[in-house]
Amino acid sequence: MHDPKLAEEALAELPPDIATSPLFSGDLAPVPLARRNWTTYNFAALWVSMAHCIPTYMMAGGLIAQGMNWWQALLTIAVGNIIVLVPILLNAHPGTKYGLPFPVLARASFGTAGANIPAVLRAIVACGWFGIQTFIGGEAVRTFVATIWPGFEHLGGDANFLGLSLSSAITFAFFWSANIYIIYRGMDAVRVFENWAAPIVLVMAAWLLWWSVDHANGFGPMLTQASTFADSAAFWKVFVPSVTGVVGFWSTLALNIPDFTRYGRGQKEQLIGQTIGLPTTMILFSAMGVAITSAAKAILVGTPLDKLWDPVYLLSQITSPVAPEGLSAPLISSGSMRLFVAVISLVGVVIATISVNIAANVVSPANDFANLAPQHISFKTGGLITGILGVLMLPWKLMASASVVFAWLIGYSALLGPIAGVMIADYWIVRKTVLDVPDLYRENGQYRGVNWIAVSALAAGIAPNIPGFLVSVSLLDAAPQFFLTLYTYAWFVGVFIAGGVYTLGMRLRTPRR
Repeated sequence: MHDPKLAEEALAELPPDIATSPLFSGDLAPVPLARRNWTTYNFAALWVSMAHCIPTYMMAGGLIAQGMNWWQALLTIAVGNIIVLVPILLNAHPGTKYGLPFPVLARASFGTAGANIPAVLRAIVACGWFGIQTFIGGEAVRTFVATIWPGFEHLGGDANFLGLSLSSAITFAFFWSANIYIIYRGMDAVRVFENWAAPIVLVMAAWLLWWSVDHANGFGPMLTQASTFADSAAFWKVFVPSVTGVVGFWSTLALNIPDFTRYGRGQKEQLIGQTIGLPTTMILFSAMGVAITSAAKAILVGTPLDKLWDPVYLLSQITSPVAPEGLSAPLISSGSMRLFVAVISLVGVVIATISVNIAANVVSPANDFANLAPQHISFKTGGLITGILGVLMLPWKLMASASVVFAWLIGYSALLGPIAGVMIADYWIVRKTVLDVPDLYRENGQYRGVNWIAVSALAAGIAPNIPGFLVSVSLLDAAPQFFLTLYTYAWFVGVFIAGGVYTLGMRLRTPRR
């Protein structure tokens, strides 16, 4: 029991035999009512701080690069986030009702032993994303430090650490340590950090929007740019896989959202907070990215558009003492003002990246790894394991072939969708929101062992997407067009097939005694 106080309070509401169960620990215990203190603001702030990140800022840019105009890109982002909000809210409900984290909730559908399957699968993709986000955040820190101290970038000369320059290794280590430090302070520290991160990042983005529009004397050319699609059929061909990609962006949180809603005061708080926080922030922040990039295109004439979509690059140009290419003077003439803006920009980027990394890529695997051996692996140890695996994956080497890596990671939506389908079907259709909480911690209760119906449903949901996935990562040269088309709907296919197979299987199964 790695959180003795929480364990003691939880056990006061559970039968006595749970205290000696190897499936119980303070970190995985149902949160007592007295400890459920997350308000509507906390849940909204959680999503605001997670959505205000560099990938969200750049999302619309990727869609515009595929031929959409600005409003089509924002429409795609809106549709995808409204869709993914549904499974998020459905899986959030049991977290709030019973105070359960994701891996314990998964025991209801997959079994007390079988729950490790979805937990480990979810943890693996989180470790990959943790390493990549930490590398991106570290490189952003390196860029701004080099702006303030130009010699930092060449620190150590040719010295390197597993292919990482000394300056990059230092900022990577700093960023890694900041993430782990907050996790080691516990979930209340996560809640406080997310509360502060939300308004700070929003103010930073608003300032950047004001500055770029002011210096460009308007919103620039992109807001009048037409789409390149010849007809609606051409648009639809890009729109569908793009929506699937947007859904996949938060498909991880659609599973482990109970890790946060278990601390909610009530269903109203988590429902309203998440509904306000997720779709609106994703749309507004993406729109700010479009407006800022459009204005920057008018300021930094001749700069490749893919660079202008990167806020770190744009901020580095704004704070640089050297005039950007095509301009006769630095964008900010005062040295002290450049230093001030560089420091504030550094703080904003660090906060934005840490907030999404902790919430999306550390909290869940920390609980998932703890679920493997509740008596021996704590939430903090699980977070440390996540951090170590994220480093061992050498994300700076993976990023050298980013297209392949992101194709593999995006393909996880085809894997995570079936897990969501099984869990939603189990809680809402099969069990009709009624769970026996003590039995979730008993080795010989009704949820014991492995529920092979859930495992079979998971396999059935994954199988149709395998050919398309293998083609997308170049492990297969070709596949029938049917499977390639199906893969564009990967997450949806997985959810509905796995949910349907699970529901049918459970209704045909003889009740366990």
